[in-house]
Amino acid sequence: MTDLLDIQPLTKTTFVPFGDVIEADPSTMRYINSGTTERFHALATAEAAGEGARVVINLFRGQPRSFPYEIGMMERHPFGSQSFSPLSGRPFLVAVSEDQDGKPGRPQVFLARGGQGVNYRRNVWHHPLLVLGQPSDFLVVDRDGPGDNLEEHFFETPYIISEPAL
Repeated sequence: MTDLLDIQPLTKTTFVPFGDVIEADPSTMRYINSGTTERFHALATAEAAGEGARVVINLFRGQPRSFPYEIGMMERHPFGSQSFSPLSGRPFLVAVSEDQDGKPGRPQVFLARGGQGVNYRRNVWHHPLLVLGQPSDFLVVDRDGPGDNLEEHFFETPYIISEPAL
């Protein structure tokens, strides 16, 4: 039997157990560069633990998923956070799970608008990038360095996501 997951809008409040929503937040805005630039300050914090670890900036080009889509696995990074900020301006899906005794629980799925990104905290179960419609580029900030910074869990029965209404 499959379990159909609801898709929720991505908000700072609903996502707080998993990390940060990266979006222009007027409460963090300050003017810089002689008033010609609005800086939305400290929207997320990158984490990189372990000797020799460093924070790196990457470009990921994600391929669109076909729907209905099966979530058969989740992953987490024990030594570092991982953020995804869309450069395409297109929406994407975010799937996360709370930890239940070292394994991911039932996933929650969020629809991120094209102007929103996410920062998964260290050790947060999440699904790899879920691109919608067409290939999309993302600015990704995460940890590089020694140590195995990837843990995967495969569900016995996958969860299903229907195609989101955009």
